[in-house]
Amino acid sequence: MRRGKDVLQAEASAIEQIIPLLGEEFSTAVDLILNSGNYLVVVGVGKSGLIGQKIAASFASTGTPSFFMHPTEASHGDLGMLARGCVVLAISNSGESREMRDVLSYARRNEIPVIGITRNVSSTLGRFSEVVLRLPNVPEVCINGMAPTTSTTNTLALGDALVVATMAERNFSREDFAHRHPGGKLGLQLQTLTDWMSLHPHEPPLVRETDDMQSLVMTISDGQNGCAAVVDEDGRMIGMITDGDLRRAMDESFMSKTVADVMVESPYMLNETMLMSEVVKLFTENRISNAFIVRDGKPVGVVHIKSLLLEGYV
Repeated sequence: MRRGKDVLQAEASAIEQIIPLLGEEFSTAVDLILNSGNYLVVVGVGKSGLIGQKIAASFASTGTPSFFMHPTEASHGDLGMLARGCVVLAISNSGESREMRDVLSYARRNEIPVIGITRNVSSTLGRFSEVVLRLPNVPEVCINGMAPTTSTTNTLALGDALVVATMAERNFSREDFAHRHPGGKLGLQLQTLTDWMSLHPHEPPLVRETDDMQSLVMTISDGQNGCAAVVDEDGRMIGMITDGDLRRAMDESFMSKTVADVMVESPYMLNETMLMSEVVKLFTENRISNAFIVRDGKPVGVVHIKSLLLEGYV
């Protein structure tokens, strides 16, 4: 455990050493990426290449068209993927990765700007780069000081800084993020109720204040969501009744009651633009099982907690 803590402390300290190294070249790098008329192409070999793949994926998912290109494959034809308007983000801790040289030479011949991430500004990568983002020259934290550890952590952190700064300049919104993440738990949470209704195109169960209990029970039963919306003569929602409300209202006079006698006024209502994560939060914080989606005051859909659970939103 002690060694693990020492490693984390050393890597945290190494990341802090990047901060004083950031200057105007960082802003220049962000501007190059923003003004690119084509792809951001990330290159690197070994562990730097693996970090580069993550950086490329992060850029691509946050509004910057990007992909990773392996330098060896580039030397065997993939250089054709580089075109005017692209920007190269080249990663090499030493700056002297031999596999990178063909990419750097090709970029220079074709006037494709290179952003270099390296600890050695005077290296081959440094000389071929229009902008150099310098990594601190700190020892690797592994027991023999050789396996890429501290250097890859620093590279990843600097890559994250580039990604987030570029996102901010693009005003990349939660809605933009949702469009690029339709899958998995994250994608579900970023859907809106409009998306929900497209997958659940059912007419909401509606009753009027003057309806009797038999009509109300049948409507709730047929709706299969354990509730009904109470609407006025213009179709606007003025209340709601759940199967729990029905159980609480059951007494000797139950069948002589009307909807107005048992409805809950001013229930929670949902807006179509709400994110599903906001819906889940509303349900859990207020301990409700169902709520209606309204448009211009009129119910157009209904959400039940059991559906949220079954479909993975919770």
